[in-house]
Amino acid sequence: MQLKAERALLASGWAVDVALQIENGLVVAIETGVADVPDGLALLPGMVNLHSHAFQRAISGLTEYRTSRADSFWTWRDTMYRFVDRMTPDDCRMIAELAYVEMLESGYTRVAEFHYLHHAEDGSAYADRAEMGAQIVEAARATGLGLTLLPVLYTYSGFGGAPPTPAQRRFVNTPDAFVHLVEASQRHVASLPTANLGIAPHSLRAVDEVGLRAAIELAGSRPIHMHIAEQVREVEDCVAWSGQRPVEWLLHHANVNERWCPIHATHMTPDEIGGLARSGAVAGLCPVTEANLGDGVFNAVSWLDAEGAIGFGTDSNVAIGVTDEVKQLEYSVRLQQRSRNALAGADMSTGRRLFGAGLAGGAQATGTRAGIEIGNPADLVSLDLGHPSLIGRINDQLLDAWIFGRSAGAIDAVYVAGREVVREGRHTRRGDIMRRYRERVTPLLAA
Repeated sequence: MQLKAERALLASGWAVDVALQIENGLVVAIETGVADVPDGLALLPGMVNLHSHAFQRAISGLTEYRTSRADSFWTWRDTMYRFVDRMTPDDCRMIAELAYVEMLESGYTRVAEFHYLHHAEDGSAYADRAEMGAQIVEAARATGLGLTLLPVLYTYSGFGGAPPTPAQRRFVNTPDAFVHLVEASQRHVASLPTANLGIAPHSLRAVDEVGLRAAIELAGSRPIHMHIAEQVREVEDCVAWSGQRPVEWLLHHANVNERWCPIHATHMTPDEIGGLARSGAVAGLCPVTEANLGDGVFNAVSWLDAEGAIGFGTDSNVAIGVTDEVKQLEYSVRLQQRSRNALAGADMSTGRRLFGAGLAGGAQATGTRAGIEIGNPADLVSLDLGHPSLIGRINDQLLDAWIFGRSAGAIDAVYVAGREVVREGRHTRRGDIMRRYRERVTPLLAA
C-alpha cells in the first residue's frame, strides 16, 4: 500500500511531495520529492489519547447544573456513580465504540483506557473477571482504534484505607484479586494486534502502600498510570493522612521513572515539579476535563521549562478532540499569565511544540512508537488543505491553523496500522455504531 501527500510531518521534520510505503501495518519506506503527488492533502502522525474513561461519554452534558451551593468534582462524581450503577457489559461496549469513533474522527489513533468498571451491578465478580475489559477490547476491535488497556486497582474510598462506599462496589478489588483481573485482561488484549496492557493503581486515596507496591511489581516493564494531585481537597487530605503532598509522597515511596504516567498532577510545588520532571515520567494532561471539573490549571510553563514530558487525554470525554485538549492547555495558561503563545518553543510555534510534545509523551506513556518514520506503525491523519482554515498555510502554520482555528471538518482520513478507518471525515462504521449506541443508551439514561 502506498500513500502520497503534498506535505507530511515526518519524524525528521516537514517534507513535501511525500510517498509512504506501508506493509503489515508499518511504514517501510519514505520518499520525498516524488512526482504525481495529488494536491490538497497533508499527513500528520496520529496522536495517543493517554487517558480515557470511555463509559463517561454517555453522561456528557448531563452534569452541567449545580447540585449544591458548592458544586465540585466530588458532586459530579456522585452523578457519575449513579449512572454506573445500571450499566451492563453491552452498554459498556456500545458507549466505548461511539467514544472511539469520535476519537478517531478527531485525530487520535490510540487510547489508553483507564478502566476501573470491573464488576456486576451487585458488586460480584463476573465469571470472566475481565468481562468489562473484554468489552473495551471489542470496542477497539470494532472501530480500529489502537488500545492500551489499563486495568485499575481500586481498593479504598479514601486515604488511610477508608472502606469503599456502596457506590464503588463495581470498582473494588483486593491486590490478590487484581492479579487475576490482570491475567484475564492480558488474554483479551493478546487477541488484538494493535493492543497492549498497562497497570493503573487508581490513586493514593484508592490504594495503600502495600497495594501500590503490589501493582508496581505486577506491572513489570509495562506502563504505569495513576491519578495524582488532581484536586486541592485531595492534596489537603493527603497531607492530613501522611504529612506529605501526593506527588511528594509518591516520589519518596515509589521508583517513579519513564514508565510512569501521573495523570493530572495539577497541584505541585516547584520542588515537586522538578523531582517529577527529572524522573522521566509523562504528565498526563486532560485540560478540557480539568476545566470542566474545576480542577485547576497545570503549571505547564514550569513543567516544560524543567524539560518535563507531557501527553494529552480526554478523561471524562465531555468533549473529544486532539485540538480541543492542546488549545485548552495553551489558552488556560494565556488567561493566567495575560500573555500570548505562553508555551511556544524558542524556535517553533505553539502548536508545533505542544503537538510534538504530546506525540512523544503519548507514545512513551503507552509503551508504543509514534511519528512518521520507517519501522513505526502507519498511524496517520490526513488533513484537507482545501479546508478554509488551512488554505495557504504551510508546515507549522498548518498545525497552528488546525489547532487554534475553526478547523471542524479539516480531517479527511485516518489510518491505524495502515488501515483506513476514517474516510472523508467520517468513520467507516459510524452509521451502524451510532444506531446501536442510540438503542442501548436511550433506555439506560431513562432508567
